[in-house]
Amino acid sequence: MIDPLNHSYYAATANEWRPRAFEGDLECDVAVLGGGFTGLSAALACAERGYSVIVVEAEHIGFGASGRNGGQLIPGLRWTASELEAEFGRERADALFDLCWRQNRVKARIEKHGIGCDLRTGHLEAAWTPKDFDTMKREAEYLAARFDYASDVIAKGDMAAHIASPLYHGGLHDPQGGHFHPLNYAIGLARAAEAAGVRIMEGERVNRIALFNDGSSELFTLKTIVGARYVIDATDSWIGDVEPDLGRYTVPIMNYNVATAPLADADALLPSDAAVADSRFVLNYFRLSADKRLIFGGGERYSQTPPRDIAAFVRPFMVEVFPQIADAPIDYGWGGAVAVTMNRLPHIGRRGNVFYAHGFSGHGALVTTLAGELIAEAMAGTAERFDVLANLPSKPFPGGKWLRRPLAKLGLLWYAMRDKLG
Repeated sequence: MIDPLNHSYYAATANEWRPRAFEGDLECDVAVLGGGFTGLSAALACAERGYSVIVVEAEHIGFGASGRNGGQLIPGLRWTASELEAEFGRERADALFDLCWRQNRVKARIEKHGIGCDLRTGHLEAAWTPKDFDTMKREAEYLAARFDYASDVIAKGDMAAHIASPLYHGGLHDPQGGHFHPLNYAIGLARAAEAAGVRIMEGERVNRIALFNDGSSELFTLKTIVGARYVIDATDSWIGDVEPDLGRYTVPIMNYNVATAPLADADALLPSDAAVADSRFVLNYFRLSADKRLIFGGGERYSQTPPRDIAAFVRPFMVEVFPQIADAPIDYGWGGAVAVTMNRLPHIGRRGNVFYAHGFSGHGALVTTLAGELIAEAMAGTAERFDVLANLPSKPFPGGKWLRRPLAKLGLLWYAMRDKLG
């Protein structure tokens, strides 16, 4: 039976991966929960510093959002740089910008380890309304004047050079952004981690962490116990299963993607081969794959139950943007949960020898790799850059265990309704 959430183009075109078997005591310096971008990059960076590392993954490498996302590489955070400065002041904005806009650790890892993941350059934010376009122009001027950061304002009349759709009122093109095959990137990180000495366990779900007075920990699965000096919890949407108090800081939103059959006129749809995301709250996001399919994400659901037919659910959003491919065959439809915080900024920190990073709110393909590496830095004794992200404000969702998700759903539905009302 096909898993309706994991019938993805990425799984169908994944590079070969099979973790090596290992024997011996399950003792290590660092135990990492989760085999996604955050966990794998943290494991790799820790191993490069000489730590012994075990990664414990409940399913398989890239099973969660890391292997199912839209493949869009968008510099920064969910807040614009000007919003960060207005909220946190000039000094903190500078530090956040240096980390989250200028530090492309994904590209660095791809180049260092020769990861084959169809990396392409260019990301376009498409303005849904004239007001959105005006905001983008102001942001581009701010980025250029404040940070000497080059982005290209695209007037409505010039959008055809990027996207064959009349819907948008201009856009902001960032040549530092791009897109890639996310599951193959995760597999590439896993291979590099193994080469650095990391031991990877798949199919082992951690159900409890025991903390001891000396700072050490034990992770309990159904089959085994892993002893560790440090723990990194990188389980994102599943973090509440192991650490319920951290689970209060996020709610899951279900996102869905499709991949068409290869299209003869694919380059005419997106002539610059940039990834595109529009400016709506419930946004559409799309790009071309290496074999000229349109990969399109659209619509959100606040129920954990997926649509009966994901392709039928997403197709109307795709056709709204590209009516010229209304009848294009859809070969793959899949989805998954995005862990969203109240303010859409990631929730990163440490409690003693336990580090955590989650809640990237749909904007994590670049910053997750950075977060993993910053955790390794902090563990090795240099926490200055880690603290830049760890000091971002965060609050748990109200409502407790039973009302947290319903209350968050009401708020999200309000913003989705604003999209429709213009």
